[in-house]
Amino acid sequence: MLRLGRPSDIWFKPALSVLAAVAPPNLILLALGRLDLAMYTMAGSLCALYAHNRPYPARAKVLAWVVLGMTGGLAVALLTASLTTDAVALVTVGALLAAAQKVLCDATRLGPPGNVVLTFISSAALFVPQTPGQVAGRLGLALAAGAWAWLIGMAPALVRPHGPERRATAHALTAAAAYAATDGVGDHHVRTRAAAAAAVHTAWQTLLSARPTQTRRALERLVVRAEIALAAPADTDPTRLRGWARRLRGTGPVLHPGDLVDDDELLGADAEVAAAPSPWLRLGALAPIATRTALGCAFAGYVSLALGVGRPYWALVTAASLYQANVTLTWRRAVQRVVGNLVGVLAFAALVPLTRLTQAALVLVCLALNFGAEALISRNYWLGSVCVTPMALLVTEFARAQDSGRLITDRLADTFVGAVVGFVAAVVVTDRRAGDRLGHALTAVERKREQTARLLAEPCPAPGTLESARRGLAAALVDLRATADAASGEWWQRALPEERVVAAEQCLHRTLAATVRRQGLLLDRDATTEAEDVRR
Repeated sequence: MLRLGRPSDIWFKPALSVLAAVAPPNLILLALGRLDLAMYTMAGSLCALYAHNRPYPARAKVLAWVVLGMTGGLAVALLTASLTTDAVALVTVGALLAAAQKVLCDATRLGPPGNVVLTFISSAALFVPQTPGQVAGRLGLALAAGAWAWLIGMAPALVRPHGPERRATAHALTAAAAYAATDGVGDHHVRTRAAAAAAVHTAWQTLLSARPTQTRRALERLVVRAEIALAAPADTDPTRLRGWARRLRGTGPVLHPGDLVDDDELLGADAEVAAAPSPWLRLGALAPIATRTALGCAFAGYVSLALGVGRPYWALVTAASLYQANVTLTWRRAVQRVVGNLVGVLAFAALVPLTRLTQAALVLVCLALNFGAEALISRNYWLGSVCVTPMALLVTEFARAQDSGRLITDRLADTFVGAVVGFVAAVVVTDRRAGDRLGHALTAVERKREQTARLLAEPCPAPGTLESARRGLAAALVDLRATADAASGEWWQRALPEERVVAAEQCLHRTLAATVRRQGLLLDRDATTEAEDVRR
């Protein structure tokens, strides 16, 4: 659980973005002597953490929605705080907001840092005294800082307009090369195959969300080569795939389309954008997560209040940060959160004397912690929490100096309360429909495989049908593995059809290989024989 992994390929992007987004508003408030307003500008500035893996046209829309969502949550919190000071009511509103933020982020697949930052801002704002007349001005500060964060997030497009697409394609090629280089047996082979399939699927999602351009077409052809490696690893040269990936990570031109495959291979790619399912269709599957979040956050806050802790929203945020796709992953996150907060409290104790020198020192230390949190969190969640914890504690000192001993005590108490109560809620609220979703995924996979087998049996399939079928199979394969992994991590679950899942995955890979050969992407044995193999 605590082992450090490799840093993300783009760890520096969110780290530098949040630094550039937070620094100017904080320094302006410092010059004006109004650091007490920094929490509201930080609400907008922290939006710069989002959407770094998306093409810039899609990023522009996502960042705009994140800013509006952040401001909307902040508005509800400020209005509630201005109308009541009842702590139980404030915790209840915070828990409902946390559940709504969790569901929206998961349904839209927003990506890191997900709902945690939104919940932190709205929950903290609930416990800051407000008057109705102050709400509009403070929301204006958040929107202004959010607009600045939007500009920061879009600025790299001026230098490398296709950077996200190139990185996603390079990752798909690298993952496919790793799979092609395996010997075809053992758990490592299976894990590498699943990782390659997920990387290829992500690359397609990234490219299909970008505007149609000649560069995008060239990148699509490279992803097709990664798909071919996934379908027929024995006929693939891993060195060549790695070479293409290295070129994409640079700033040189993308390989010319004619160097790779014909346009016929890309028929039907644009149609997938229109055929993509609505994110709202996933709301039903997220009902257990929503219930866990609402109950876990609410009871964590109530227990914190009963213990007399001064900031129950810390317990609420701790609980909200735990919930992952299943109970097993939630348990891992709980351990990581507790360890990170414990070490982070020690870091806070060491930094307090420095931050008490001047307000400028306080601002600079918080900026450094912002950068450190994003630089480290991709290696392991607990390591990022080591920076997040002292930053959250120091932010409380922007308005006035606090009793550091009381802050440490409250943070430790809320950490344990939030982790324990939040995890208990995850265990009590079971997701018994996870097995049903796995059954539905298996049925969908088998249906797609049968449709593809019928296409392979036709003497002359319509143009683009095999391409669409192949890509549909690849997407179904990724969805099946993700659904199976999520279901296997749920406790109190009935026996899962693991053998059927493995058999379905093997059949899918054989069908993918037959489809690739039928399209003529590989020179191998007769396609009719391959189609017959698939039917058998």
